[in-house]
Amino acid sequence: MSADGPLSPLKALALAARMLEANGFTVVARNERGDSLYLKRPDGPWHLRVSNHPRTAKQRSRRTDILASLIIDGPRSPERLRILVAEAVRNFQGALARKGDQTSADGSRK
Repeated sequence: MSADGPLSPLKALALAARMLEANGFTVVARNERGDSLYLKRPDGPWHLRVSNHPRTAKQRSRRTDILASLIIDGPRSPERLRILVAEAVRNFQGALARKGDQTSADGSRK
């Protein structure tokens, strides 16, 4: 495998976490298997999830603090990971903006 060849899902997950840390996120939790990481920025309660599998409906209903997820369910090249991480950050920012809009709308009704 070349330096830019596909990384296994667990190695890709670790690299994605490092890329997200470079974007201001910190790993705050991981599951026992190590295939799901939860990251957040220090200035808020919201999480970004990186995992090798999507969340179930039950998980989504229990963890409403997760604004975005990055799923790495197969080998990924570092270049592809850069694209996926950028998309996850954009999704997180968009969801965060929507949360802010909801808060503003709620405040204007009072």
